[in-house]
Amino acid sequence: MSALDYGFADPFEADLAGVSSADTLSPADRYQELFVDVQTSRIFPDSKTFVDCAPCNHPEQILEAYRAQREQSGFDLRAFVLEHFSFYEIPAKEFVANPDDTLARHIDRLWPILTRHPGQHPMRSSLLPLPHDYVVPGGRFTELYYWDSYFTMLGLEESNERQLLRDMADNFAYLIDTYGHVPNGNRSYYLSRSQPPVFALMTELFEETGVHRASDYLSQLRKEYAFWMDGADFLRPGDAHRRCVRLPCGALLNRYWDDRDTPREESYTEDVHTAQASDRPAHEVYRDLRAGAESGWDFSSRWQADPTRLSSIRTTCILPIDLNSLLYRLELQIARLSKAKGLDACASEFQERAATRRTAIDRYLWSSEIGAYFDYDWQLGQQRENLTAATLTPLFVKLTSTEQAQQIAIVVRERLLAPGGLSTTEVEDSGQQWDRPNGWAPLQWIAIRGLQHYGQYELAMDIEQRWLGVVSDLFERECKLVEKYVLRPHAGHAKGGEYPLQDGFGWTNGVTRKLLQEDPRHQANRCRAGHC
Repeated sequence: MSALDYGFADPFEADLAGVSSADTLSPADRYQELFVDVQTSRIFPDSKTFVDCAPCNHPEQILEAYRAQREQSGFDLRAFVLEHFSFYEIPAKEFVANPDDTLARHIDRLWPILTRHPGQHPMRSSLLPLPHDYVVPGGRFTELYYWDSYFTMLGLEESNERQLLRDMADNFAYLIDTYGHVPNGNRSYYLSRSQPPVFALMTELFEETGVHRASDYLSQLRKEYAFWMDGADFLRPGDAHRRCVRLPCGALLNRYWDDRDTPREESYTEDVHTAQASDRPAHEVYRDLRAGAESGWDFSSRWQADPTRLSSIRTTCILPIDLNSLLYRLELQIARLSKAKGLDACASEFQERAATRRTAIDRYLWSSEIGAYFDYDWQLGQQRENLTAATLTPLFVKLTSTEQAQQIAIVVRERLLAPGGLSTTEVEDSGQQWDRPNGWAPLQWIAIRGLQHYGQYELAMDIEQRWLGVVSDLFERECKLVEKYVLRPHAGHAKGGEYPLQDGFGWTNGVTRKLLQEDPRHQANRCRAGHC
């Protein structure tokens, strides 16, 4: 898929010399029945392992060999795969936590470990080429991820990794110019979806840190906006197309979506089992699982009709608070940068679009009775009842009023504040990782900064201190930072979801590094690895 497929020409000029090309097809499309057989036979415990492997020779030859050999007596599928594919492995870099390092210094030393070089991409794999170095989350996540990267960048800036920030900035511009959007990650099997649109936030960070002018990326912001709004102009009230929903009153809001309705390739077996447990058509369940992955909250009771059953997922029926808040911020950023460039008509158009979206958010997502924002089920025509940390995103993007912010702060303190920071939802032990008792770095940052925008400093500081407490506690006990945390001091590891807890970890490092700088008196600045 090229930029021309999305109607955009003149992709961002980038030097890809020395970078291997990805396979033009995703693993499921390329390897067909071989892919299905490998995933359903569970040769690898993690479905992501195979789709990240690199072929040892041309993929078409591998598929031909499989078709010729699979019916032979004694054929061993596992042996065949190990013969024809290599695991994607980065040359090992020795890293041992230094007991004399502060938490901030430990994070600074992790950035080179998490940095990847496109020149090391294997041939014909699922890894999409990029022009510059990039930072990965860590663990099983060996590629760049969209919304993760914004929170990672916060720490890169504090660690004075300016060249990496420049590289990341230009990588995202390249992705938008090449594919018309930022994929979930730089893998071919992620091309059919994106993640929460935070590129506008990135451009603000680039400008604040002197990396690039935000206006340098106006064309990419416009292209990303076109991706999220595709088909909106032709929708009638009550209709939906891709990521856009026209409500009965004529208002327009957005939802998460994926252009495919098949099992996710990186979670193939898991998705098949989830669909089998549902009484709905399998393709509907697959689409909603994929849309849930686009949300970044994969998975949560937030998207489910029944909090106890992932098979009840209905993401595409839901108009999310955070997505529409971030699109509001994108519209305002396009308006601001257009005005700066003298494009007054464009500036006025996007200022009006933002105002219209804000009105729709207040009408459909704000609950004056409770004093918080809730997702809206557009198919049932009613607000969802589950309070989530997403209720703070309108504060983060400065969309809400002072009075609304005050009400939200009261509700959050009463219902979402936990000993270790901000809870993701109120649902306990659903089996999904984006529910209680787990807490996540990006949600802490959105909450803290959003509350600060509206003068709610006491609650913001409370969340910050509690979060730094659980991160530093695990760091002292186990010498590492991880993907998510149980929001209780001295607790065990976070659980739930499709895979084990991952170490690394990009956005935890980024948010923690930023908060350590902002709160130098917190005891987390004095903790040491392994010093319980």
